[in-house]
Amino acid sequence: MTGYFATSRAGHDAGSLYVIVGEEDGYVYLSDGRLRSMERPKKKSRRHIQVIRETVDVELQKRLLGREAVFDHEIKYAIKQYLAAR
Repeated sequence: MTGYFATSRAGHDAGSLYVIVGEEDGYVYLSDGRLRSMERPKKKSRRHIQVIRETVDVELQKRLLGREAVFDHEIKYAIKQYLAAR
């Protein structure tokens, strides 16, 4: 699921759009590039998110999967592009 867009279904951030930047034992790590940066992603249960079956661009997804450096402005840009295409 790393590299997919997701919305929060529960919590004070319900309805917020994020990019899944990591996974671990029933939890995902989410970043929006603004409040939740790549250095401090939000840890959230998989049950509390709705995965959107669209991914960020291929290059960014490869870098997320390869655990290479990804910057906040790239996450913000990916979210902006997704919202513009909706």
